[in-house]
Amino acid sequence: MRAAFSWDIPQQLNIADVCCDRWARAEPGRVAVRHLGERREEWTYGQLKSASDALAATLAANGVGRGDRVAIFMAQNPRVLVAHFAAMKLGAIALPLFTLFGEDALRYRLADSGARAIVADAAVLDLVLSLRPDLPELRIVLATESPRAPVLALEEAMAGGAAPIAATKADDPAVMIYTSGTTGDPKGVLHAHRFLYGHLPCMELSQGGFPQVGDLGWTPADWAWIGGLMDMAMPCLFYGVPLVSHRFAKFEPEAAYDLMVQEGVSNAFLPPTALRLMRQVAAPTGLRLRAIGSGGEALGGDLLEWSRGALGCPINEFYGQTEANLVVSACDGVMARVPGAMGLPVPGHEVAVLGPDDRPVAAGEVGEICVASPDPVMMLRYWNKPEATEKKVVNGWLRTGDLAMMRGDGQLVFHARDDDVITSAGYRIGPVEIEQALASHADVVMAAVVGESDPVRTEIVVAHVVVRAGAGTEGLETELKALVRDKVSAHVVPRKIVYAETLPMTATGKILRRALRAG
Repeated sequence: MRAAFSWDIPQQLNIADVCCDRWARAEPGRVAVRHLGERREEWTYGQLKSASDALAATLAANGVGRGDRVAIFMAQNPRVLVAHFAAMKLGAIALPLFTLFGEDALRYRLADSGARAIVADAAVLDLVLSLRPDLPELRIVLATESPRAPVLALEEAMAGGAAPIAATKADDPAVMIYTSGTTGDPKGVLHAHRFLYGHLPCMELSQGGFPQVGDLGWTPADWAWIGGLMDMAMPCLFYGVPLVSHRFAKFEPEAAYDLMVQEGVSNAFLPPTALRLMRQVAAPTGLRLRAIGSGGEALGGDLLEWSRGALGCPINEFYGQTEANLVVSACDGVMARVPGAMGLPVPGHEVAVLGPDDRPVAAGEVGEICVASPDPVMMLRYWNKPEATEKKVVNGWLRTGDLAMMRGDGQLVFHARDDDVITSAGYRIGPVEIEQALASHADVVMAAVVGESDPVRTEIVVAHVVVRAGAGTEGLETELKALVRDKVSAHVVPRKIVYAETLPMTATGKILRRALRAG
């Protein structure tokens, strides 16, 4: 398959055109999204096109143009896709943001990106408006559910009018997704329109010969993350496969099963934590799943066997990161499945396990997973961080920072991360923002955040905290968790806080997180 593969990416390319407008021209009544919210909605490709045309015109009338960043601060629903397509039609850059972000996390991303516009849910509008005085480049705020002036009503902005679609090239910027900060602030990963095509070979393999007649896709993963957006949502729209849209306030396995049975979901992207929770309850009758894609954490052989038996379909694993996603995969039917192995490089992507000398390591040895550049799925650059970009792509290889062992048959086995990222419940969590929030408490002298192994979540967030002399700790844990929740996000709140007299440090004063993990 790898030898026979070749890329066929149009020189002129716009994601909004290939994922929305071309279907609207051919079959305007074709169902694109089935939304399960307070009321059930079905959006056709024609409706997505009309709404995104109008929103693009509204954004353009308010000064948004080519290269500008349009933040999308909404939970999973069809209007998220409308906002993405509207931005892309202007040649602007869509900037998805997680609605659980707190004050500091949101302020940093909007300020660092220089976002010109933001499209927000009513539930988070007060937070956006509280930050607006700190964001001089933010010219326009749109929100759902009849917002007050000077905020524009999103529903009105999606009705009437149109702007011509920009003549973008495959290498022009389209989407920016912030990755977790490990040794510093989070980094904006800038991707081109071509990165959609870069995802497709893995999608076709991992979703069992995707697409097929009657397919219906769904993921509980938020579309603000690359997994939810590019491992399911955009590929479904590209292939004309209806997409179920629903945001659980909290993932409940019974509710996930009910949704998949009632809607007839055939293809899903389910993070490993969701699968582990689902295994704890009996699978219902009536499932019509034929393939599950999963990634972000290692899956054991027991989970693979459980899915084949209880769910009647395989779990096909894949590996990637925000900077270069879906480059390795392990799939039933096309290769021998090795429990614990991530699989083989996906056709179209050159992946190697390199040693310190940039030479491939021998079979059975550990090295760094590297992706050859150029690659359609690879980032253009880090936003405003040229030095970080230079460190990421070296001598023609994107360095993932992840370590693996390559077996004699070519399959990769994940070994460890070479950084301080915490993988918890499918999220990749950087420690820096959490540590900064903890250190903002008047009684905290120093804080370090690490991951601790957990049987369900893979890891939990653990904070090691040094408090000032004479300060008590009664009630402090509650205050610290509230600080992280408010400033950063609810999904990164430490599940355990450890009080310490000192923290291990290097000679230059850097905290040794690896010593805390080992201890």
